[in-house]
Amino acid sequence: MDFARETGVAASGTVLIPTRFVWPYGGRSVYLSGSFTGWTEHFQMSPVEGCPTVFQTICSLPPGFHQYKFIVDGEWRHDERQPCVSGNYGTVNTLMLSRDSGTVMLTRDSGYSPTILTPQIPSGSSMDVDNAAFQRVVRVSNDTMNEALPRISEADLEVSRHRISAFLSTHTAYELLPDSGKVIALDVDLPVKQAFHILHEQGITIAPLWDFCKGQFIGLLSAMDFILIMRELGDRGSNLTEEELETHTISAWKQAKLFLNRQSNERRSVFTSQLVQAGPDENLKDVSIKILQNGVATVPIIHSSSEEGLYPQLLYLASLSEILKCICRYFRNSSGLLPILQLPICAIPLGTWVPRIGEPTRRPLAMLRPSASLNAALNLLIQAQVSSIPIVDDNDSLLDVYSRSDITSLAKDKVYTHINLQEMTIHQALQLGQEPYSPYGSSSQRCHMCLRSDSLHKVMERLATPGVRRLIIVEAGSKRVEGIISLSDVVRFLVG
Repeated sequence: MDFARETGVAASGTVLIPTRFVWPYGGRSVYLSGSFTGWTEHFQMSPVEGCPTVFQTICSLPPGFHQYKFIVDGEWRHDERQPCVSGNYGTVNTLMLSRDSGTVMLTRDSGYSPTILTPQIPSGSSMDVDNAAFQRVVRVSNDTMNEALPRISEADLEVSRHRISAFLSTHTAYELLPDSGKVIALDVDLPVKQAFHILHEQGITIAPLWDFCKGQFIGLLSAMDFILIMRELGDRGSNLTEEELETHTISAWKQAKLFLNRQSNERRSVFTSQLVQAGPDENLKDVSIKILQNGVATVPIIHSSSEEGLYPQLLYLASLSEILKCICRYFRNSSGLLPILQLPICAIPLGTWVPRIGEPTRRPLAMLRPSASLNAALNLLIQAQVSSIPIVDDNDSLLDVYSRSDITSLAKDKVYTHINLQEMTIHQALQLGQEPYSPYGSSSQRCHMCLRSDSLHKVMERLATPGVRRLIIVEAGSKRVEGIISLSDVVRFLVG
């Protein structure tokens, strides 16, 4: 079935060619995006009358080389039956339009389906993807795209950081306090067993420690403490028994950890022995710097009264998430004041990335297979000084994420009393926290992802969501892990 081709002229004088794009593989909602929109705008595709599994749309495009993908039910897809290449946005379909080219709708005798888009290939060549002439066009286009990638300007960076710094310096930690809520603190003489179960039951990963004898907060108990406890006992070849947890207090563990710090440079670099805290009148910039410089996830906001006999009041646990949320809220309707917000994250020195061929060596990105042992995951969390590890398949496609906080799931049904860290796999450990048990891919809340083409503003908005501490950068469609961006990465970049 042929269709008429018309041409239009853009304001710049460029001839535009109406081009029909077709997705013939079904879905509830289908959108089109491509290099001709800068990958930021999505065109909704409509089902063909009488063929509900076939979606189409027509776009007026200038002559030249174009790349495009489909968004089917929220997932990036490419048409495997059409010419495609691996580019900056994952595997993409390609289209070459000359001034005289058009699109041809190919049909079978049995009816309309399947319908495909056929790009114009230079005369005399075949339609194979590995056609030499076509590959030359692809290479030239990719080189052009890489050269055209927006680069961060020192002037824009300086202006943006100055405005963010001015905002944070004029707002205080008091503004982070919610209208209502609760903050849980633990008695330093509490048995480790009870503390372990409290963190699990309350769904928290960190709690301030109160010393009644000293009448002050002296530190924090975090999920990493339990990781160290599990690993130390595992190294001794013993499981963590209820008796050990029942008699071993938090205070005793803190003393033991100080000893371990002296024995191991590895742990000394991860943990601090003093409580990092902030007052309600401290500005948000100082709070941010405290969190970043000390490598902690949160700082308690504590009000200390000058009156004798009054205990300090624990008001809140401040994290980078709330601070980033304040920045997003303040600049939401005036994003033009921050020129760097619209840049794609791949154009910004931000996060940890998987090195590409030919690139200089970077800090490696820690990843593990689901069959790796839980002991390997705990060791990596400590040695690599990271808060989470992407769990990937043999193609490095994202399956799940193992985070420090997942250690508290071992408190469920007292699993910690009868496991072997070397024998339990990461897959088995992750299933402990799922209710009901579910296969990989169904627990989407755990894996927060983004694309390398996403703007810094979009990434900031996602990271400002409660409970989101990092975004895994994946290739569109395949979900192949390309990098990871954490809250601390973004705030450190913004604060400078």
